[in-house]
Amino acid sequence: MSEHDKPANLHRRHLLQAAIAGAALGGAGLPLLAHGKSRNTDTVRLAWGKGGLPGIARTRGEFEKTLAKDGIKVQWVGPFPNHAPSLQAVTGGSADFGFGGSTTPALAAMIAGSPLVFTQFAVVEPRSTAIIAKDGSGIDKVADLVGKTVAVNRSGLGEFLLVAALEKHGIARDKVKFVYLNPPDAGPAFAQGKVDAWSMWSPGVDIARVEYKAHDVFFEGRDLEFLIDFNSYVTHRKFAEENGDIVRAVNAAYRAEGEWITKNPKEAEILVQKDAGYSDAVRDSLIRLARRWEFHGADDAKFIATFQGAADWLSERKILPQKVKVTDYIVKV
Repeated sequence: MSEHDKPANLHRRHLLQAAIAGAALGGAGLPLLAHGKSRNTDTVRLAWGKGGLPGIARTRGEFEKTLAKDGIKVQWVGPFPNHAPSLQAVTGGSADFGFGGSTTPALAAMIAGSPLVFTQFAVVEPRSTAIIAKDGSGIDKVADLVGKTVAVNRSGLGEFLLVAALEKHGIARDKVKFVYLNPPDAGPAFAQGKVDAWSMWSPGVDIARVEYKAHDVFFEGRDLEFLIDFNSYVTHRKFAEENGDIVRAVNAAYRAEGEWITKNPKEAEILVQKDAGYSDAVRDSLIRLARRWEFHGADDAKFIATFQGAADWLSERKILPQKVKVTDYIVKV
């Protein structure tokens, strides 16, 4: 990808502010190397969710053909509603890779002792996570959330975006009630008025705008000037150590899928709609986003420094329970 082709927002943000990134790099170790056998299986089990890159790969079918050239059979596990249960599937041994979700819940799981490692990362522009409220609710700006309830997923995109929004507008966290719900429970709670607002990502947030007549209170791609959270691909540490060839093949196939989506946003969103089953109005709103994917590997020192800065931001605000050295959880194959 040329400098001209890279997302404008990514250049503007420089991933995270340069000072934070530079400070984060100091003292950071090198990514872990995968040792041992290069491959001990012919099957890889991949978690997927509706709306994510693995979901598109599963529906399109080219991903499986690509891995089949290396004698690798793909088994899809899911769908998962969000990243946390897909991480549990990898930890518990029913999947080999998580579904390409947020780095924040992945770090939280790793801090808690899950034997997981990152294999690669992706930045998606424009970022479409948003805090939404129903039309006519009287909640039109971040200050209107004072005294209100907001549904968020713990240690995930929803929680970090609400924290960032409150901080940007100088509002103390205890002025807003965080209601910790995973998306399958948060959606109905928002629809039934059991919570006043919802911090959520695509396509859930796009569906809610249309079906529940909601609007944006804080939109990440417009209102947040820096990146804190990234898409990530996670596997079991032992799987990475014993199957370096498969990890490399999966990484490459996901990169190819991301390139296809970037070049074919309309076709990609039509495929997502087939799995998610939402309306044409929702599909068209996602097509207008024209989402673009840019990948970063374990050898990308600038990105890893950015990721460390983001992890520090999250731990300082207690979204992550403690500081973490991200290179302890990145595998290089």
